[in-house]
Amino acid sequence: MTTSDLIDRPGRVRAGDELDVAAVDAFLKAQDPGLAGTPEIRQFAGGASNLTYLLAYPGHDLILRRPPFGHKAKSAHDMVREARVMQALRPVYPYVPAIVAICEDAGVLGCEFFVMERIQGIIPRQDLPPGLDLTSEDTRHLCLSVIDRLIELHSLDPEAAGLDALGRGEGYVRRQIEGWSGRFRAVRLDGGADFEAVMAWLAERMPAREVAIRVVHNDFRLDNVVLDPAKPTHVIGVLDWEMATLGDPLMDLGNSLAYWVQADDDPTFLALRRQPTHLPGMLTRAEVIDYYHARTGLPVDHMDFYLVYGLFRLAVIVQQIYYRYAKGQTDNPQFARFGDVARYLEHRCHVAIKAAGR
Repeated sequence: MTTSDLIDRPGRVRAGDELDVAAVDAFLKAQDPGLAGTPEIRQFAGGASNLTYLLAYPGHDLILRRPPFGHKAKSAHDMVREARVMQALRPVYPYVPAIVAICEDAGVLGCEFFVMERIQGIIPRQDLPPGLDLTSEDTRHLCLSVIDRLIELHSLDPEAAGLDALGRGEGYVRRQIEGWSGRFRAVRLDGGADFEAVMAWLAERMPAREVAIRVVHNDFRLDNVVLDPAKPTHVIGVLDWEMATLGDPLMDLGNSLAYWVQADDDPTFLALRRQPTHLPGMLTRAEVIDYYHARTGLPVDHMDFYLVYGLFRLAVIVQQIYYRYAKGQTDNPQFARFGDVARYLEHRCHVAIKAAGR
């Protein structure tokens, strides 16, 4: 097996997600008349939110991002904003893919979209790709490389980097707690997860102010990083900047750790694992926090708040999907158990609150 065999590859375009190839091609060639040939279009896995496609031109690969078909609220899938954020970040954070074109004309594809350069590499999804055999020492290096990219992002000075217009910043913690609480109450169902006690605990214990105002990714996970095929312990790209803004970096860390399933977790959490954080050599959640603190100097004395927040936010996302399934707005059978997942995450919140001892 060669390193090229490990590169993340797209599959066939899913039924209902087809693009107008001629329209895309004409738009791009108007931007770059030197672009030759007609692209073969493939689709990457995932895409529960925005959809991601490979445009394979002869000798030149591009990536197209667009909202899901049938979306209603522009604010939830703002392609132009995501592209502008990436353009602003790239000069100071080189792991961001370069933007090639932004289309604000909905007449081309029926929506706004953008096209970026492809970063070819390995994306660590639920499991590492077959053939990528890492020792526990290699895995530790990979783990630290991923955390270091988050630390680098959180180390940027937004004002010095010209990013101070990226978000409102101050008041971020309160906006998140109140916003996610409101979103959960809007999709709560009889007999399902309740979360009132959790929301009350978060509201009571939210810090008076942010520990710092930094650029936050808001969905920083292993399956949103790209690894170097020739050196798979090294991160060369960070993807999915849809929710990036200015906020509290510890809330970003809490969001990431909500997905961080470690080897000694209970069987239910292990069954929900979406990234290979259980492998020998991976840091535990507590070790991630200690490493982050040592590298950033940010206070982690009240990390219990941020961990519960991360679990709660994840539960709201899960409940929103389940609500759509329960109301007949989607018939994807994978979503049938999401109500149970939300209840389980509520249980984890209560365990974490009890462990906090206050």
